[in-house]
Amino acid sequence: LEEIPDKIQQVIQRESRALMKADAAEHSLQVGECKLWDLGAQNVLSNNFIFLGRGFNYPIALEGAMKCKEIAYIHAEGYPAAEMKHGPIALIDQFMPVIVIAPRSDPCYEKIRSNIEEVNARCGATIAITEDDNHELDEICEYVIHVPRTHEYLMPLVTMIPLQLLSYMMGVLRG
Repeated sequence: LEEIPDKIQQVIQRESRALMKADAAEHSLQVGECKLWDLGAQNVLSNNFIFLGRGFNYPIALEGAMKCKEIAYIHAEGYPAAEMKHGPIALIDQFMPVIVIAPRSDPCYEKIRSNIEEVNARCGATIAITEDDNHELDEICEYVIHVPRTHEYLMPLVTMIPLQLLSYMMGVLRG
């Protein structure tokens, strides 16, 4: 528990360092300088997002969707990943980004991977959030956002930060 503030600070510094540099130098970012900015720029014109999570990560999916609505003014819905087959899957196409909170420490990790593969089968753009040392998703997701590893129960605190930053960056891009 004592290490959580450091892990959150690590995520903030890693993902927003390029933005601070860009603000200070008053220049635009180059592609690849900030992964979240690139991700936001690629998806800023999307009209809808789906956020998926299981167990402890379902409320994070809901929070991510809410931040997307509040900050970026983009329609977004959060769903339990297990319920994806009961409606939301019909909406997924190449214009519907799907953000999946998929830490390897989640007991349902293999089921989450299965959800990602279902999204890919519908040509959806899949964005995963997982631990730094998990590279299993690199091949099956369009984007993978890595966060520091922590205890399973505390992982939602760390995975929320990139979702908030992504919403902020898309909000900036949308004006």
